Amino acid sequence: MAGKLDPLQRSLGHRFDDPALLEQALTHRSFGQPNNERLEFLGDSILNCVVAIALFERFASLREGEMSRLRASLVCQDGLHRIALELDLGEYLRLGEGEMKSGGFRRPSILADAVEAVFAATFLDQGFAAAKAVIDRLYGPMIAAIDPGVAAKDPKTALQELLQGRKLPLPTYVMAKVHGEAHAQEFEVVCEVNALNLRTTGRGTSRRAAEQQSAEFALAQLRKQ
Repeated sequence: MAGKLDPLQRSLGHRFDDPALLEQALTHRSFGQPNNERLEFLGDSILNCVVAIALFERFASLREGEMSRLRASLVCQDGLHRIALELDLGEYLRLGEGEMKSGGFRRPSILADAVEAVFAATFLDQGFAAAKAVIDRLYGPMIAAIDPGVAAKDPKTALQELLQGRKLPLPTYVMAKVHGEAHAQEFEVVCEVNALNLRTTGRGTSRRAAEQQSAEFALAQLRKQ
């Protein structure tokens, strides 16, 4: 499998001294042992630390609570899933037959866990500096795009405050659809601002995540007006 992983290593910007660590990071528990469950645990902590450092260094004016909210928005499953898609990580996963048939290589939770495991594998391979370099490389564009005056607040709160500032009624959130089976559901929520005849749809692996995305889309449209 080592040769097949060359494109992924180039995307990561890290060449593994021990390719077996990367293979383990890409191995779901349904495939067998050793798998990436323990690596996921370690990678989560490393990711939180590196993103905290990046936010601390970049946004000197932000308070602790604001940095915590920003970090949470970056290291959540949706953020990790976005990184996984950029890396085409689903192409490299090792899954059991059942997970493969059910589309596990596309499931956000499996992909997000694998990203965290890859960060841990990088750390075990060459240390914290190497893991930090990979995370900075992948998260750099997202962090660079942050507007601290806006992003310090979650989208639902920011939308509510914007509408209140314009003396408009608050938005409503309506569950539109639930996709997938019970263990891998995706929610679709519509944000409605009736006073402006505005409707936006968000999707996420939880109702809250879908609401936040729909609010984010509504904010984007209102800021253009």
